[in-house]
Amino acid sequence: MKFKEHRAALSTLTMKFEMMKNFFLPLILMCGFFGMSQAELNKYKYIIVPTKFEAFKNENQYQTSTMIKYNLVENGFTAVYDNDMPADLLANRCLGLLLNLKDDSSMFTTKVTLTLKDCQSNVVYTTVEGSSKEKDYKSAYSEAIKECFKSLSGIGYKYEPSGDTAPTTVSFKNDVKRIEEKSSVAPKQNLPNPVVQQKATLEEQSYKSMEPVQSNITKAENMPSMALPNVDYKTEGAAVLYAQAITNGFQLVDSTPKITLRMYATSQANFYIAEGDVHSGVVLKKGDKWYFEYYEGNKLMGQELNIKF
Repeated sequence: MKFKEHRAALSTLTMKFEMMKNFFLPLILMCGFFGMSQAELNKYKYIIVPTKFEAFKNENQYQTSTMIKYNLVENGFTAVYDNDMPADLLANRCLGLLLNLKDDSSMFTTKVTLTLKDCQSNVVYTTVEGSSKEKDYKSAYSEAIKECFKSLSGIGYKYEPSGDTAPTTVSFKNDVKRIEEKSSVAPKQNLPNPVVQQKATLEEQSYKSMEPVQSNITKAENMPSMALPNVDYKTEGAAVLYAQAITNGFQLVDSTPKITLRMYATSQANFYIAEGDVHSGVVLKKGDKWYFEYYEGNKLMGQELNIKF
């Protein structure tokens, strides 16, 4: 009789142990996963938020960009828009993670997942899937995005610089130093209006491009005419250059990334004063193509540019 009682008691203890193991083992593994995720995220200084996600046709559609940036800041991250990045991130793209929104919505349910990729396009972090059955798209995406951030809430992110993220050297001489010098010349309030005007708070979210538009200044009359010089254009295939907004213009960056040219807006649409590593001149649009024109001695030279804005 006692043997049966002991065996029953042992069986009960074994069942309780199995139940505890099934409960605590996933919890331990989950804690380990979040610990690893936090350590991985701590390597990066910035989260880059696109002003337009691939899943949508328009910038900040359904206020997705501003909503995501707001939630990132609320969780302790330094979030920047992809067309308004700080100088150190422009010089070293590997300081930041690019956020991507994956949209798996169906007819009746909005479903999104957020991923963070490094400068080599490797996925560093993926949030839980957020969903909503709201009929209004703006409300639905807002609710789904908030659910995604449940996996980032309280993660304890803190940027920890490492030797792996040392700034890369670009060919444009003293580029970062010159940006810092220009920013220290006058107080911030005396600087021109920024290229992007944005608000990202829970109460108000907006995004407005402040890029230069065509001027209404007309050409002066009775100006003496002069013969236009012939341009010796270089016609070889041009590599793709990506336009990144800076104060009063753009800088053109190749896939290295390397800053190849900086162009400043003028009173004429599609006409920029250009400053390069070797030559300075102008960047202008003729038809549907962009050209960089500059002088070599007394000879006017030109180069076709393949610019992606």
